[in-house]
Amino acid sequence: IFFFDFSRIRKERACSKSEQNIESLFQQHATGVGSAAYPQGRDEVARQLQLIAMEPQAVQNRDDLFVWPWMGVLVNVPTEWKNGRHVGESGNRLKEKLSCFCPQKVIPLWNYRGHTGNAIVEFGKDWTAFNNALAFENHFESEGYGKLDWKAYKHRRPGMFGWVARSDDQKYPGPIGDYLHKNGDLKTIADVENEEARKTNKLVANLASQIEVKRRHVEELECKYNETTTSLDMIMEQKDQLLRAYNEEIHKMQQLARRHSQRIIDENQKLRSELESKMQNLDLRSKQLDELVARSESDRRNLEHEKEKNGVKTKHLKMATLVQQRADENVLKLVEKHKLEKQVALDKIIKLEQQLDAKQKLELEIKQLQGKLEVMKHMPGEEDSESKKRIDELSEELQDKYDEMDAMESLYHTLLIKERKSNDELQDARKKLIDGLQTITTGRANIGIKRMGELDLKSLAIACGRKLSKEDAEVTAAILCSKWEADIKKPEWHPFRVVMVNGKKRELISEDDAKLQTLREEYGEEVYSLVTKALLEVNEYNPHGRYAVPELWNYKEGRKATLKEALQHVLKQWRTHKRKR
Repeated sequence: IFFFDFSRIRKERACSKSEQNIESLFQQHATGVGSAAYPQGRDEVARQLQLIAMEPQAVQNRDDLFVWPWMGVLVNVPTEWKNGRHVGESGNRLKEKLSCFCPQKVIPLWNYRGHTGNAIVEFGKDWTAFNNALAFENHFESEGYGKLDWKAYKHRRPGMFGWVARSDDQKYPGPIGDYLHKNGDLKTIADVENEEARKTNKLVANLASQIEVKRRHVEELECKYNETTTSLDMIMEQKDQLLRAYNEEIHKMQQLARRHSQRIIDENQKLRSELESKMQNLDLRSKQLDELVARSESDRRNLEHEKEKNGVKTKHLKMATLVQQRADENVLKLVEKHKLEKQVALDKIIKLEQQLDAKQKLELEIKQLQGKLEVMKHMPGEEDSESKKRIDELSEELQDKYDEMDAMESLYHTLLIKERKSNDELQDARKKLIDGLQTITTGRANIGIKRMGELDLKSLAIACGRKLSKEDAEVTAAILCSKWEADIKKPEWHPFRVVMVNGKKRELISEDDAKLQTLREEYGEEVYSLVTKALLEVNEYNPHGRYAVPELWNYKEGRKATLKEALQHVLKQWRTHKRKR
């Protein structure tokens, strides 16, 4: 029978349109993030569309209700009576005989008497499986062992009969109908085509969404990379400016030091010249006085006296010369010492500047390498050998930078170990103080031990007493305390929700919990608050064990007590006890 299959024509147009939409989406994606990933993605989508859009063979009536997934019926399978029951060939043997029709599996049907002589052939869900099922049916019909032949001959003809399972087979009473009804649905060709069309549209929408997410992610990475590069350029420019200013300042200081040293040397040389000139004048004067010695005794005495004065002056001048020479030497040594101290200080400053620059440069290089590596990892498309080599080089360079950073942070880790050791000692002291206070605490003091996560029976009784009599309130409070303490200890009950507070995750009570809602409705807000408070305490102090734990507590201020407060309280108790004795 030949006819125009309008439904098939509509579906071909829909598939063609879907392929055009997908082609357009991949072209947009290739324009935005690079064309390397375009052929690979297009081939994958084309493969999926080919599986979805594969057409079934033409059937006489497209409104026939078939059992889906596609199944075939085998009847009159040879059996024999053996050991008190019917036995026949296994499903695997039957599958081998029908291998030319590519069945997924063959299921023989059994009952309390054994093999029923019937079997179900499962082909699958796609159009290839449907075509195999029709080939299976056509083969048996061409050999005279189809469905109509079975109805005509019934058991009067040996050999297996087979056909494709339809609605009448599913509704037929017996093991065949029961199996088909339990494992299959009734669908027409149009139903299956419509479902495949919906899958195609859903695939197109999902691919479009994934492409848009990838494009946005790559844009964000590029933006972050550009921001990091710009920031790095600005920091390097600032570093160069600081280095130039530093070099100019050092040059000025060196010039000033040289001029100051030269001025001191010139002044010392001038003083030495003046002293030498005065010594020469004194020697000349002494010679003149010697020539005049013979003139007179008085003159001689005067001359001797003058000579003595000149001698004293000469001695003083020599001593001054020596002092001046020593002062010159000391000045030169002081200048040299100052020069060395300045050089040491400058070397330290330069070393510190270099270490600071190295650390800043190292951190910037790490951020830049991370950005480059992240961008290269998220670039779509097949990676060639050069890209892989570049990624390996960047990864190796990034690891080297991490090693340098680890070396710089060794001191931090040493201090962290000391801090942890001190913290462990404080925690041990806190634990011993809790153990001691549990044995000596009497009455309701400002500082004491509170069991975190434990319900307060007295507070529950007061809360229940607002609605009940005193006796009923005490009984109800005891029941509630026992029940909710048991519920709080259950690890499978976790009525919390996670929220972000200042960039950190924090667990809060979930107000949608059915148990807590019932408690609030039946007993009121005050009882609800006492139970949720105990829940928050046990979740904070012992979330894994979920039992109450002791803690130092400041009852006056309603908070956790510090170790200092607890020690002051113990000392006060000891002094009071000592005075009583």
